[in-house]
Order: sequence, then structure tokens, then C-alpha cells
Amino acid sequence: MSKIEVNQISSQCGSTLTIGQSGDTIQLACGATQTGFGRTGTVDWDTTAKTASFTAVSGTGYFVNTTSGAITMTLPAGSAGAIVSVADYARTFETNKLTISPDGSEKIGGIAQDAELNINGQAATFVYVDSTKGWVNVQNAEDTETGVPPFICATGGTITQCGNDRIHTFTGPGTFTVNRIATCCAAVNNLVSYMVIAGGGGGGGYYAGGGGGAGGYREVVSPGSPYTGSPTQGYPTPGNRITVTATSYPITVGAGGSGGGGPGPGGANNGCNGSNSIFSTITSAGGGAGVGYCGGGTQPTGGSGGSGGGGTGNCGPSNGGTGNTPPTTPAQGTNGGNAQSSPGDRGGGGGGGATAAGSNGVPSPGTGGDGGTGATSSINGTPTARAGGGGGGSGQNPSAGGAGTGGGGTGGKNTAPDPNATAGTANTGGGGGGASGHPCSNGGAGGSGVVIIRYKYQ
Repeated sequence: MSKIEVNQISSQCGSTLTIGQSGDTIQLACGATQTGFGRTGTVDWDTTAKTASFTAVSGTGYFVNTTSGAITMTLPAGSAGAIVSVADYARTFETNKLTISPDGSEKIGGIAQDAELNINGQAATFVYVDSTKGWVNVQNAEDTETGVPPFICATGGTITQCGNDRIHTFTGPGTFTVNRIATCCAAVNNLVSYMVIAGGGGGGGYYAGGGGGAGGYREVVSPGSPYTGSPTQGYPTPGNRITVTATSYPITVGAGGSGGGGPGPGGANNGCNGSNSIFSTITSAGGGAGVGYCGGGTQPTGGSGGSGGGGTGNCGPSNGGTGNTPPTTPAQGTNGGNAQSSPGDRGGGGGGGATAAGSNGVPSPGTGGDGGTGATSSINGTPTARAGGGGGGSGQNPSAGGAGTGGGGTGGKNTAPDPNATAGTANTGGGGGGASGHPCSNGGAGGSGVVIIRYKYQ
């Protein structure tokens, strides 16, 4: 290897001096420094992301990954012209911040305190100026650009992820806003999966009250965001499909109906129907009310709705309400069970569920009918039963109230100290349980509904 030792290299003619040839790399020896060339406000980027606290070196840019927790970067000792840059590697600074800490008592922007980067996608460049101002941030970007995924981008509700799918869950009124539609396989990927469940009906009051019917249950499993849905999911029917556009969709989540009370005038003991839930063109009907004590009047029939409410055993047998009202294809619910009466005792009918009708009450020994079976779906990533009917109430004997399923409440049992029926579970659309024959027994309220939307996002 040849070695040249000189104090100065000058051009023979002109003002341009060329060192090396095309393709060559000019490299300083290890430990050598340069002067005169200067920096032009740039850094050399270290492309191995930092995942733990570290001390920076002047002239270097760092990608910092705070996915697992907050990180502190300590700046090097300040010297005029020193430069350090940082960038948010995983766009997680808002969740786990990056703290910029000066060396010793040096300053950042004229203040001898730490600085924080806490905006997703933030990048900053610090240059050391002097002892008065210390490190000065000369460049700050808070919304760095990314490539645009060719899939739906939307906001609204509580957002979770399952595999390549994003899930928006609405447990109350809100807005599903589509900011960008899919450009990849648009016909399939803009066809969203959804579940729309209305509020469940309230259970009938004293006595042998009918269980409340479940809120109407409507679901579509899109081939673009597949999962194991209910057997009643309606993708095969084109009218059930929703292809989204870049717009806002108001979401209505139906409340559960109130339960019926104790003895009173005819009709005062009936539960109330649940309220509708709505997403775009899809409306699920509130569950039908369970009915209670007739007060010597006409024997009431269970309320009609998404699923029908159960009949009451008081004043003789009565029929359950009609489910799938108004009718949809596939059906959004089933009928309520009938109440049975005999000289021995009475049993209220169970409310209808999404996939099975409510059971009839048993007159002797006065057992309430079970609520109809709901529907099980994995739209949120976990198999979950929803939209079950409320159980019917027992009669005067201390017999069992009917069981609720899929979020439906249990029918009341004529025993102290708590003869009341239970309410349907919130955000399942379950029907409330029917009241027992105890004079102080009340029907359970229906559970509120829920709207869930799922689509491919990556």
C-alpha cells in the first residue's frame, strides 16, 4: 500500500480539486476528525431502531421505537454546530413519549430542562448553538407522510383489531365515518360486515309475567372480512349488504324496554318494547314486551317486535307475541312463548330469541318458560351469544322462573327475599325476565342493543 505524506494538496490549474475516481469511497481513518468541510444541517441516519434509552452522538439521526414503552435520549455534550435528529419509528410517541435530555446543566431552547416528543409520527432535528440557547430545534415535523393503504379507513365507536380486520363497536349513538374507501378489490373490501341488534323488550310484571323478546338481530359476514357468524347471517340476500362510500353514517343503538310493575290496573303491569337500532339501510326492531297482570281485563298477548314477548299466566292462558315484526329475510327474531294456566298454578311464557322461540310456561307447578336461544357470532373476534329471550316468571308456588339465554334475563321465582326477575344484559339485546307471582315482583328491563361494523384495513 502506497503512502503519501503532505501538508497541503493544491490544484495545478483552475479552482477544482478532484480526489478519487467515480465509484471510489473517500474515508477518514478511525479516530480522525475533519475541519473546514463543515456540515450542511444534515445527519447520517442509523437505521437500526432504538428500543431502549441511549446517548446520542453528534452527526447521527435515530429512529426511535417506543412500542414497548417510553424512551429517553440523552444529548451529547454541546459544541457549536453539533447536530442530532430523531424520528418516530412506529408512530407511537403519543402512547409512549420520547424524552430528550440535555447533558448535565446544558439547555434545550434556552431552558435547562428535558424536552418531550409526544405526537405520533413526530420527527425533530436539534443543533447546538451556544451556552445561552443550547440545543435549538431547527426542524419539527408532526405529521410525516406514509404510504396510503388501499383499504377502508374509518372512525367512530370503540375500535379494535382482529388479524387484518378493524372492528368498530357502538354501545350508544354515534357516527361511523368512512374517510377513505378501498381501492384494492373494491367490490369486496368496501362491502362491510356488520351486526345490528336492537334493544330487548322488558319482562311482564306480577304475576307469571312473560319474558321480554330479544331485540331484532341482523348480521352480514362479508367475504372481504370473514369470521364465524350466526347461522342467520344474511349475506346471501343482496338487500342486506352494505357497500360503504366515503361519507358519515349515523348510528342508532336501541335502549332496552322497561319491565312491568306490581299489581295495578289492567295494562300497567306489562313491560315495554325495546327500541330500534339502525346502521345505514338496516333497521333492527326492538324486542316485544312481556305482559303481566291483566287486572281483570282482557287477557293480553305478548308484544310483537324483533322477537316476540312472552304471554302471562294471569287471568288464564295468553299467547306470546309475534317475532320478526316487521318481517325481514332472514328473520330477525322468533315468537314469544305462550303462558299456561291451570287450577294448580300458572307459568309465564319465555320471550323469543334470535334463533329459537320462547318456551311455553308450565301450569303445574307454575314454572316459567325459558327464553328463546340467541345467536352466537365472532364478529368481535370472540364467540359471543347475544339477542336471547328473557325467561318467563313463575306463578304463586315457589317454582323456578324460566332461564334466559344470550343475554336474556331470568324469570322471577315466588320466593323471598328477592322475587324479582333479572334484566337483560346491556348491549346484547337480551329480553328482560318476567315477574313471579309474588305481589312485589317486577319484570326485568330489556338489555340495550349494539351495532358492530367490521372491514379489512390492511
